[in-house]
Amino acid sequence: MQRLALVQEAQLALRPPPAVSRVQDNILARHERDFLDWLCLHMPRAVTPDKLTGFGACGAALVFAGYAATRMHPAFFWLATLGFVIHWLGDSLDGSLARYRRIERPRYGYFLDHSVDALCNLAIMAGAGLSVYIRLDVALFALLGYFMLCMYVFLYNHVSQRFQLSFLALGPTELRAGLIGLNCWMYFAGDSRIAIAGETFSPYDLVFCGAGSVFVSLFAVNVFKVARKLRREDASQSRPLGSGNRPLL
Repeated sequence: MQRLALVQEAQLALRPPPAVSRVQDNILARHERDFLDWLCLHMPRAVTPDKLTGFGACGAALVFAGYAATRMHPAFFWLATLGFVIHWLGDSLDGSLARYRRIERPRYGYFLDHSVDALCNLAIMAGAGLSVYIRLDVALFALLGYFMLCMYVFLYNHVSQRFQLSFLALGPTELRAGLIGLNCWMYFAGDSRIAIAGETFSPYDLVFCGAGSVFVSLFAVNVFKVARKLRREDASQSRPLGSGNRPLL
């Protein structure tokens, strides 16, 4: 029996995962897709998806270093901006290249990509919180909201086989573009402070607070909507046996 269970386990592990449809309705999706396809076509054979994943992680580390170094001089916001470009390139191109070359490893790629993404997002937002103009607690609140939204994406993917990459016509690429714009704003506008309820905030803190609140709200609204839909579907599929629906013996 134990041997049979091991064989069944191995068969399940080798079974290809069900097809997942990607929901990507963000503003830049079409132009980004065209550019990534062009890069895949001209990418040297020596460049592999795993190397691109590592390249993107190096970009996130550069963002962290650039933000932290702004305490010495605001010009380091440009280093953080360069890190965002590198991170976007590695993070967006690794899966695209694997699909273009037809060398996908669905389970490995899914596990590695999202594990590295979590570490990169932590590095980016911790770096923002250590920068000269943004409070650490505010940056971590925005990160918490983003991680909650990611949790919804993974749960929804599990129950529907639909991987939602965008909300409100915005996705990870638009968020990076927004952070690059914020870097430019901080560099050119400099420091300013606002007193709210006895605490001091910068205008950039308020942007991060607003983003975190939107992430948490999107999580709550979508979880409620999907949970209600699943409850209705499961109830229709598992009707209790009544007196008129007794099984024949």
